[in-house]
Amino acid sequence: MLKTTLPPMLSSLRIKTRFPKIDWATRNACKTSPSTVRRNAPTEAIPLYDLPPTSAYIHLPFCRKRCHYCDFPIVALGSSPNQSHDDPRITDYIELLCREIVATKLDFEQCPPLKTVFFGGGTPSLVPPRLVSLLLETLKSKFGICLDAEISIEMDPGTFGSGKLTELMGLGVNRLSLGVQAFQEDLLESCGRAHGVKEVYEAIEIVKSCGVENWSMDLISSLPHQTPEMWENSLSLTVEAQPAHVSVYDLQVEQGTKFGVLYTPGEFPLPSESQSAEFYKMASKALSDAGYEHYEISSYCKPGCQCKHNLTYWENRSFYGFGLGSASYVRGVRFSRPRRMKEFAMYVQSLENGAVSPAETNDVDSKDRAADIVMLSLRTARGLDIKHFRELFGTSLVNSLCQAYKPYMESGHVLFLDEQRRLVAGDKLTSITDECRYAEDLSYIRLSDPDGFLLSNELISVAFGVIAP
Repeated sequence: MLKTTLPPMLSSLRIKTRFPKIDWATRNACKTSPSTVRRNAPTEAIPLYDLPPTSAYIHLPFCRKRCHYCDFPIVALGSSPNQSHDDPRITDYIELLCREIVATKLDFEQCPPLKTVFFGGGTPSLVPPRLVSLLLETLKSKFGICLDAEISIEMDPGTFGSGKLTELMGLGVNRLSLGVQAFQEDLLESCGRAHGVKEVYEAIEIVKSCGVENWSMDLISSLPHQTPEMWENSLSLTVEAQPAHVSVYDLQVEQGTKFGVLYTPGEFPLPSESQSAEFYKMASKALSDAGYEHYEISSYCKPGCQCKHNLTYWENRSFYGFGLGSASYVRGVRFSRPRRMKEFAMYVQSLENGAVSPAETNDVDSKDRAADIVMLSLRTARGLDIKHFRELFGTSLVNSLCQAYKPYMESGHVLFLDEQRRLVAGDKLTSITDECRYAEDLSYIRLSDPDGFLLSNELISVAFGVIAP
């Protein structure tokens, strides 16, 4: 069963998390020698993760209070209406962030300007626009920012008005993600959210009145005491609000959170695994019927409105990460910053002194890189690009991977596609299988929607078993 609660902009923090391995005896019908990651791999192929980063994630950790399901690194400011204007906790942190950005080494001969910037949190809308402007100017001075760059910010209902949003748009912010989570007062209260339904409707109206076209709404399913009727209502109201993008996360109970103390996954008042699966199917149908493309496990969008920044993650491209607990991904190496403010300040000082460099790379195991590419690609409707994967890791691995997925293709959970993204099945697939021509004749592997996506943990584990048996 799918469990994905990480907002896309923070998913990079845990991208190395491995799903439990399952026992799988790969059928060696192709009669090849045991697959190795680099067998028959052409040397001229350039992995996307070796290209210079053109995206930056900025972590702004400030919240009014910690939600009961949240285990992200945050700083709870309290509920004072004027808390964020001159709060030294915010101004001091922004200064640290700017110092980190300036001290970052540029280790590429040519560094193209940033194409995407994402302010995530936390609740970034608590940060005064003048400080957001300072961060953007620092990024522009260090890396450059494309004139048509996608600049996104997360905003919570009740933390902004039309004045603040207009000011942010004037700075170049052209996409926002609204953290609604639910349209039921009881659910919002039980989650520890700092806003209510009234603030949700007010926020939607502000976004529309300011003329923001590219905006996203976040929802959470499988909450305590959430019923199918409640979920259907939230989905209906979301469609009615007409955001360009919707992110749907299935609650995962994390250790160290209030929910982690109160609840056990799969036990009342949390839904069972089958009920959670039904919530996922409901979202897939409701949003697809409303014209949204299900382009990633947790992400839906109107045509042409994919989150460009998040695509950086799913395509396994390099990106910068700045701020408390954030992660960067440069030259195939992930580097996470400290999650505590004191340690983060010490890290920035060490960075300035040249005592640490996130860009320093050790030799990363090619099996880990192959596993990362498969895991990230199979989250998307585009799927795994077999031709590119073959260039990087060789024909033998592609054939072994396809052979391992053949039973799931027959059950409808995995789809084999040709270059025109047409389903390959029947006699054509039989011929490919008999001659072991997966790598030559197939172009993509993807998971079906919604059944394959729901089985993603197991299906990705199958791939891990092939890559690193």
